[in-house]
Amino acid sequence: MKRRTFLGSTTALFGTTFFTGAMPLVATAQTAPVTGGTLIWGHSETTQNLDMHQTGTASTGRVLQNVHNSIVTVDKDLKVIPMLAESFEQSDDGLTYTFKLRPGVKFHDGSDMTAEDVKYSFERCADPATGAVNFEVFNAVETIETPDDMTVVVTLKTVNAPFLSRLAENGAGVVMPAGSGDVQGETPIGCGPFKFVSREFGNKVELARFDDYWDGPAYLDGVTAREIPEPTVRLTGLRTGELHMINDIPADRTQEIEDDASLQVVKWFPLNWDFVNLNHTFEPFQNPDVRKAFDMIIDKEMLLEGALWGQGATTASPSYPTSASYDEALTQRAQDVATAKQMLADAGYPEGSLNIVFKATTNYPYHIESAQILVEWFKEAGVNLTIEQLTWADWLSQCWVDKDYQMTMMNFFTLWEPDFLYYSLWNSTGAFNYRGINDPEIDKLTEEARTTVDPAARADIYKAVQQQIFDQAHDIILWFRNGSIGAQPGVGGLDTVVHPNGSNFNFHKVWLQA
Repeated sequence: MKRRTFLGSTTALFGTTFFTGAMPLVATAQTAPVTGGTLIWGHSETTQNLDMHQTGTASTGRVLQNVHNSIVTVDKDLKVIPMLAESFEQSDDGLTYTFKLRPGVKFHDGSDMTAEDVKYSFERCADPATGAVNFEVFNAVETIETPDDMTVVVTLKTVNAPFLSRLAENGAGVVMPAGSGDVQGETPIGCGPFKFVSREFGNKVELARFDDYWDGPAYLDGVTAREIPEPTVRLTGLRTGELHMINDIPADRTQEIEDDASLQVVKWFPLNWDFVNLNHTFEPFQNPDVRKAFDMIIDKEMLLEGALWGQGATTASPSYPTSASYDEALTQRAQDVATAKQMLADAGYPEGSLNIVFKATTNYPYHIESAQILVEWFKEAGVNLTIEQLTWADWLSQCWVDKDYQMTMMNFFTLWEPDFLYYSLWNSTGAFNYRGINDPEIDKLTEEARTTVDPAARADIYKAVQQQIFDQAHDIILWFRNGSIGAQPGVGGLDTVVHPNGSNFNFHKVWLQA
C-alpha cells in the first residue's frame, strides 16, 4: 500500500506529545497594549445557529464566547470561579445554590443585568420548547427564586454533583437579557466584551468592542471572524497579511510555521478529541462483535500520522487528560485485520457482504484524509467502504439531527466536565447521543455519578463508564488533537486567547500594534 509505506517512514516522529493541560505554549514578542484596530481572524470553521442556548457546535461557541458571559467560569486548573456572579454558596445539604450577582453589568442593549435575567436564562435553557443543547443541566432544579435584584437562589430536588461546573461550560450558564430569546439566533445580545454586528452566512461574523463591558473595554475596536475551513487558504491569508491570525495551522505545515521568525505560534494540548461513530440503529452495528471488528481494523497511531501528521496523541479514554477520571489503564485495541475478518464472518458478514457509507465533513479536512486511509484497511478486511463528503451544515443536518448515516467521524472540543462528556454522549437520553446508543449499564452509572459527591468515587464511576464503552465498542476512540494558532508579529496578547478549557477563544485582552 503506497500510503502505508509513506506512513511507515514517518512513525518515528510520533511520541513527542505529552499531556500538558490546555495552557498554551507561546512563541511571541509581546509589547505594551494599545487600543484600536480590527483583528481579522481566519476561523477554521463555519458558524451555525447563533443562539448560545441552542447551538451545539464549538465553532459557533468560539465566536459567541466573546459576546456572552456565564454566571461562573473556570480558572487554569479548571476550578469553578465567579464570573457574572460575584460570589456563590452551596448549602450544607448540597441542594441550594445562592448566587450574588456582580453589580454594574450591562447588556449590549443598554439594560442592566439583574436576577430576573438570570432566572429567565436558566428557565429558557431548561424549557424543552427552547431546544437548548444543555437542557438536562437543569433537570434536578426545583425552584429558581430572586429575593432581590442581585440574588438568585437555585434549589435542586436532588443532589446534582456536576451542577455548578456544568454552568461553567458552554451554553448552560450564559445570561441573556430577559425576553431576548426570539432574537438570539440571528442577532445575539449578551454582556461580553464584544457586541454582535453582522454575519454573512458561510463567510464572516463581525463583532465590535462593547465600551461598557464590566471588566473594562477590550483593546481592539472589533473582531472579524472570516470563515475559511480550507487550511492552505487560511495559511496563505496569514502569509500575505490578509489575516492577522488563524487557528488550526495546517498539520503538515506546523513545523514550517514554527521555524518562520516572521510569524508567531501558539500551541497547546489538547484542543479536542476525535472518534469514529457507528450508527447503532443500523442493523450490523447493533451487534457488538461487528463494532469490535471495525475497531480492530483500524491502526490508530498510523491513522494519526497519516491524517494529522502526528499533531496529537492516541487515547482510549475521552476524558480530559489531566482529569481524575482519565483512565490511563485503558488501551486501544491493536490492529488485527485477520481476526476482524473472522469476527465479521462469524457474525454473518463474510467477505464482500458489507457495504458501508462513511459520511465525512469537509469542515474537518483531516476527517476526509482519515476516511481515505480507512477505505484501504477495510478493503483488506473484506468491507467495501465508500466515502460521502458533506459540508458542515449538511453533516449537522444528516448525521447530527436526522441520524441518517451508517458510519461517520466527529470531534468534540474538550468537554472537560465528565458529566457533560459521558451523560451527553453516551446516556440513552443524552443531548449528544446521535448514534442511538442505549446501554442500561451506562445509563445507571451516569445517573449514579450525578448523585455521588465524593470526587474520587465519582472518578471511579466514570472509569467504569469508559470500560463499558470500550468493552461494547460503542464508539471507536481515536486521539486528542493539538491546538495551534498562527499570527502576524503585530498581534499582542496571544497568551490570553485560549480559554483553560482548551476550546474557547477570548479576544478581550488582545491588541494590534500600530
